[in-house]
Amino acid sequence: MADVISYREAVAEGIAREMRRDPSVVCLGEDIGEAGGVFKTTAGLFKEFGPERVWDTPISEQAIVGAAMGAAMTGMRPVAEIMFSDFLACCWDYLANEIPKVRYMTGGQVTVPLVVRTANGGGLGFGAQHSQATENWPLTVPGLKIAAPATPADVIGMMAAAVRSDDPVVFFEHKGLLASKGAPPPADHVVELGRAAVVREGADVTLVALASMVPLALKAAELLSGEGIEAEVVDLRCLVPLDVTTVLTSLGRTSRLVTVEENPYQGGWGATLVSVVADEGFTLLDAPVRRVAGECVPLPFADALEERVIPTVDKVVAAVRGLAAY
Repeated sequence: MADVISYREAVAEGIAREMRRDPSVVCLGEDIGEAGGVFKTTAGLFKEFGPERVWDTPISEQAIVGAAMGAAMTGMRPVAEIMFSDFLACCWDYLANEIPKVRYMTGGQVTVPLVVRTANGGGLGFGAQHSQATENWPLTVPGLKIAAPATPADVIGMMAAAVRSDDPVVFFEHKGLLASKGAPPPADHVVELGRAAVVREGADVTLVALASMVPLALKAAELLSGEGIEAEVVDLRCLVPLDVTTVLTSLGRTSRLVTVEENPYQGGWGATLVSVVADEGFTLLDAPVRRVAGECVPLPFADALEERVIPTVDKVVAAVRGLAAY
């Protein structure tokens, strides 16, 4: 394999590794076959595995996720693609009411080992219906695991864990990260779901971020370092399972917390994390907690306006400066 791999290539590589390992893994979605996916995240799969295992579907999110659910209940391990995460709303009944309940309602007799992958997030000027960060939607539904990798290596490692999971996983691939590059992981790379990573060490403040907000938080940390403020950056990686232990351990070192999320402030995952920190780590805090999040408005199409709505490096730096001076 090459010295570097793009996030986009890592998606296809992660799926291919699991398809080679396990013949029960199949892919289904719109334009994922010959076309290689609208974001080219399934390039090469149709050529290697053929139409028996890579299925092009009609333009129906209900059909895609419904078929995947049935296939999973009967022994396959489907990887279903929903083209844009905004379109999860179109198959929400399956995702919220059917898939996460089957294992519980059958007393463990039937599992639904499926992955629903989707392109998530803004920053590319795709407008209000194709730019939302929706990883907080399934967070309200018990029974779903939620993964959102920030690096190519994590894409491959977390995809392996997701496909092998006996519980359903919603796998968010960030559109703004697709062209980013990183070192390819070793052949048997698996990243356990629910294990956060400290991607930068620091003693003054903990920045907790997810997906495209991780490189943003790292940039902010570099700027702050020039001012003598050392930020520790935690890549949460998953929302379910949620690695609170790594966050609390970091807080034990820094005593200050800022969450950085693309979700709207209203109902964002940061609110859940902050409430758990208040319950379990209140005595670790030496300052109020701050949340840098998206504004509670539909996402504008214009670049300059979109930048006003979603988090930026400047917004993170300003929040941290305020806390450092507290």
